[in-house]
Amino acid sequence: MLIFHHKLNGVLLEKADTLIYGCTVLPMNGKYFIEDGAIAIKDGKIVFVGKASLVTSIKAENRINAKGKVAMPGLINCHTHAPMTLFRGFAEDKPLTVWLREAIWPLEAKLRAEDVYVGALLGCLEMIKSGTTCFADMYFHEEIVARAVEQSRIRAALAQGIIEAGNKELGRKMFRESVGFAKKFNGHADGRITVLLGPHAVYSCSQDLLREVSEKASELGVGVHMHLAESKEILQGVSEVEFLEEIGFFKSCVLAAHCINLTENDMHILSKRGVNVVHVPVANMKLGLGAARIKDLISLGVNVCLGTDGPASNNTLDMFETVKFAALLQKLTYMNPTVLSAYEVLKMATMNGAKALGLADKVGSLEIGKRADLILIDFSKSHLKPLHDVFASLVYSARGSDVDTVIVDGKIIMENRHVKSLDEISIIEEAEKTAADLLAR
Repeated sequence: MLIFHHKLNGVLLEKADTLIYGCTVLPMNGKYFIEDGAIAIKDGKIVFVGKASLVTSIKAENRINAKGKVAMPGLINCHTHAPMTLFRGFAEDKPLTVWLREAIWPLEAKLRAEDVYVGALLGCLEMIKSGTTCFADMYFHEEIVARAVEQSRIRAALAQGIIEAGNKELGRKMFRESVGFAKKFNGHADGRITVLLGPHAVYSCSQDLLREVSEKASELGVGVHMHLAESKEILQGVSEVEFLEEIGFFKSCVLAAHCINLTENDMHILSKRGVNVVHVPVANMKLGLGAARIKDLISLGVNVCLGTDGPASNNTLDMFETVKFAALLQKLTYMNPTVLSAYEVLKMATMNGAKALGLADKVGSLEIGKRADLILIDFSKSHLKPLHDVFASLVYSARGSDVDTVIVDGKIIMENRHVKSLDEISIIEEAEKTAADLLAR
């Protein structure tokens, strides 16, 4: 009889909590896959990845026959505003400045903490159902978002937003709240929540405030999440990157969303300072902002990951849609079909995302010793047949609705498309009521 005897940290293991077998496994730590593979999970960690034939006799409380499915790391959404699910479809087909100042900001001024909770729960539900296991969020009442994250059992890197917009008193207040949130919630929810500071953007925060944010982030040992070089309209003729470099902003790890309007010098600065760029293709296209030059950034060694942006500027939190658009937009931008291969863009949505959030040692790939954050995609669907190239099929053909099972930190939070951690029907009903009430205020 074959006995499972993988050695982890010097301990001989003969059983696991969960065993997934019979699937095609994409570890995403290299361009290869394992047919008829298996993954064993114990105490929230991956303890085996390999051929199913090697673990036929392992004892496991949960045994998942994943024949016909593909197992891969959960997708990582590196830039969103999850509570904005309540704004989905509200302000459509408007330029960024009009969209922000005449529609979004006035509506956000009416938001209450309970609204944010409902919107965040709906966002977590949507992300789980479409295969996202970790997301980076920047918004208000972020302690309420943390509550939704804890309840849903997803993983998140959260930042309490900071906006000054010419009001120094407001900026100071929001800065204090962001720092207080970071101190309180780092490592919350059994370690699934990490934190960042969240200055909104160069155009909405003063030079003094940005300097203070950078210094405090370094002091706390946390990163910074912000919008960068998003629009030509807002800061005409000014290089935001050069400005931040001049004031010594890039001291800590920076997660910079959009990065569309960059000069060659800007790109070199981002590379030199180790800034993580979040490519947000769908929202950028929808708002007519342009396309980031991702190929150029990658060639300079910049770590590029992916994000959906909020559901008000994208309308969906489906990272599979973002993966496809990321690949297609770059091919169009450079007029070159070889730019950004299927494997490269999947890596941006997994390994690169984990690196950007400081979680590369925990998640982003299916490797022994890492936390068990993974998804199973059902490849029995007609739009995924025949299967010639698993990486291409995931990028160009798969949809969020093809995700069958989601596991985070070793816990099965969705199985056979049934979300175990949340009441789907009640969340949807409450979100519709809350959105209607918000618009009526």
